[in-house]
Amino acid sequence: MAVENSLNQSMDEVVKHYSSLFKLPSYAKVILLLALSCLGAGTLSAITLFPPFEALVNGLFLGFSLFIVNLIFDYFVSTLILGQDPIYDVRRTAALSLFCWGLWFLFILVGVAIAMLVRLCLLGFSAVLILRLIVFNSTSSTGSKRVLAASLLQPFPCIIPFLLFWAEIDYFFIFLFFVFSTVVSVLSSFFFISLLNRVGEQTVKIPSLPLFKAFLLNWIVGLNAPFEEFLEKLGEEQDVKVSLIKFDVSKPKAVIVVPFVHPGPFKNVGSSLLPSMLKTALERELNCVACVPHGLLGHELDLSSQIQNQKILNRVVESSNFKASEAKATPFIKISNGSATACCQVFGKFAFLSFTLAPKTTEDLPQELGLFVQGEAEKHGLSHCAVVNSHNSINGTISRQEALNALKAAAAKCLEQTASLKRLAFEVGAATVMPKGVSLKDGMGPGGITVIVVKVGEQKTAYVVVDGNNMVSGLREKILLSLKSMGISEGEVFTTDTHAVNAVILSKRGYHPIGEAINHEKLIDYIKRATLAAVSDLERAKAAARSITVRNVKVIGEKKLEKLCLLTDRVIRKAKKIVIPIFATSGILLMLFLAFV
Repeated sequence: MAVENSLNQSMDEVVKHYSSLFKLPSYAKVILLLALSCLGAGTLSAITLFPPFEALVNGLFLGFSLFIVNLIFDYFVSTLILGQDPIYDVRRTAALSLFCWGLWFLFILVGVAIAMLVRLCLLGFSAVLILRLIVFNSTSSTGSKRVLAASLLQPFPCIIPFLLFWAEIDYFFIFLFFVFSTVVSVLSSFFFISLLNRVGEQTVKIPSLPLFKAFLLNWIVGLNAPFEEFLEKLGEEQDVKVSLIKFDVSKPKAVIVVPFVHPGPFKNVGSSLLPSMLKTALERELNCVACVPHGLLGHELDLSSQIQNQKILNRVVESSNFKASEAKATPFIKISNGSATACCQVFGKFAFLSFTLAPKTTEDLPQELGLFVQGEAEKHGLSHCAVVNSHNSINGTISRQEALNALKAAAAKCLEQTASLKRLAFEVGAATVMPKGVSLKDGMGPGGITVIVVKVGEQKTAYVVVDGNNMVSGLREKILLSLKSMGISEGEVFTTDTHAVNAVILSKRGYHPIGEAINHEKLIDYIKRATLAAVSDLERAKAAARSITVRNVKVIGEKKLEKLCLLTDRVIRKAKKIVIPIFATSGILLMLFLAFV
């Protein structure tokens, strides 16, 4: 359900900001553009110093010299100076040099236009030095000495070819300028970074740029520990619940796990991989098929680290060896009121209920809806109700209150009808398939596709669980229609809402919902295979449900997470506010030095 929710809006803004940071061209394009920039700068510089033909020859030679110097020192910086930094490979180091040359080229162009080439070229040198100091200080996890060396080892070697071409220059003056420029650049970049760090300290009591570096380490090279260290500091302890529904034959047959923990915030950070981790752990422990649909909650219950994941895994696994005793179940009932759809099936004294707003957007649903359902279930003599957010359609926005009212009405009616039905003996079959050639970038998590089929009388119901973050609108209906052609009477499609697929691609949303990148027919074919395997596995079964409480688990918390998301926007606004005053002051100081020394 897409609602007027400031946290979700803030997270969307974060995705947009961070996605824009990583759209770098390929290394081949970087080298080509770098060569063109250097040749252009060299040719422009020679125009004011030589006659036309000599200017062309000398300019190309100067540009080629600048390009070779860049290649050598970019390689030197990335391999020897920043060799231990996982972010700065040769491509990213060269890309930074390309941006620096774009800036320097502008200064040279203005210098040629106003016949002040030397002074403007030197100012460009200073601007590049400041830019490199800021970028390396903001992104590199190496020590300050290496950052300083990496910042200097491009502007200084590149200025040497210019010095050799300039006639009648005062080298003592140039030396003084370099000293003064380096001091001004270091101080201005330090002041700029300090002001940005203060924004983080005021917002979440953590400096902005160390947090940003930790994020980069995760986004670029997949290291989650540095970022999770900060999340642990921000986390707050809370008790969380997990619902288990277990089906047994002579041994465990299948288990449905509904953790009231949000699988986020992104990639491999926090509880993003929890659905597939729970599936793997329970299948190993019980030697059966497990699936983990999404509960009723949002990002306010993201876990802060892998340590917290392990607490839940350990508690769920140790609590999973209980015996199933309920031998009868009702048929599956689906109630739709035009806005919301509720599906329910009762096993003995407990119910399994799910919600969707499909074909409208079905995003995170509030916990209050779960409390309402539990109250309604108790009215009908049910001891427990595992409630699932199908999370199976993404298509625009709807009103929170309108959706909530429709969901409550559908739930109440669905529970009333289901609880009154006669319970019969039932059979269960289950299977999992792992689609080949489909990855996180396509929106599919490591849990693959799981189908649990429940047969009551002549009715076969398929519960399809796809390890992904939501689903394109209309695909759910295609899947259910294709299952009907196989003799499946009823069913519902769930996604796990895994955020393992988030922040692995550069797009507006930051991930592909199921069906956006994966071919629909291919996906449906895999679901059919899993369903056929589940139907062929049908056996008379018993069921049981258990609610588990995991105490003192650290979650990031809605307020802290929202502040963390807002921090990005606040830092960007602060940077825009201070960049002109700080660097204009630096520029004035440098111009005064050039004018009077």
